[in-house]
Amino acid sequence: MAEAERITGTPESGPEPGQGDGGETERGAAEAGATATQPKRRRITALLVVALIVYLLDLGSKLLVVAKLEHHAPVQVIGTLLQFEVIRNRGAAFSMGEALTIFLTLIAVAVIVVIFRVARKLYSLPWAIALGLLLGGAFGNLTDRLFRSPGVFQGAVVDFIAPAHFAVFNLADSGIVCGGILIVLLSFRGLDPDGTLHKD
Repeated sequence: MAEAERITGTPESGPEPGQGDGGETERGAAEAGATATQPKRRRITALLVVALIVYLLDLGSKLLVVAKLEHHAPVQVIGTLLQFEVIRNRGAAFSMGEALTIFLTLIAVAVIVVIFRVARKLYSLPWAIALGLLLGGAFGNLTDRLFRSPGVFQGAVVDFIAPAHFAVFNLADSGIVCGGILIVLLSFRGLDPDGTLHKD
């Protein structure tokens, strides 16, 4: 009888009831937490990739036109409708506010700081693209402010895209404007940077 109890009786010591479930629950929670952070990393990566592309395109185009076109006659791209003409602009986008160079530089720095703060809660891909356009454009023009003459924080931005009857601008300005328009559209749609969609 004792032998039978040893065979069919109390099982060998193991986890108490619920212990295994608790371990599985903890592992599941950890995996869920890891999964939840993955979209955030992907969105931040998208932001940085877009910003880097805009920045490199802007920087490369400015270096090229300064080396090849500055102090030369405008180059006609589409007749007189679109030309490349190098202009040094100490003002804001589209040559506005030329007497406020230092103030505009500080605004660019503030915009960059705000974008990085928003990026900490960034789960939306459209917002990542919009902020990346803004960030790349802001860094592009800020580079000119810091490193071009007449001096640090007062440098003139290189503009060269000259449509007929319109202000001369550069690729950084284009990134800023496109990013701003996209942000307005996303806001009207009710989409927040964290991916929340508000429906009225």
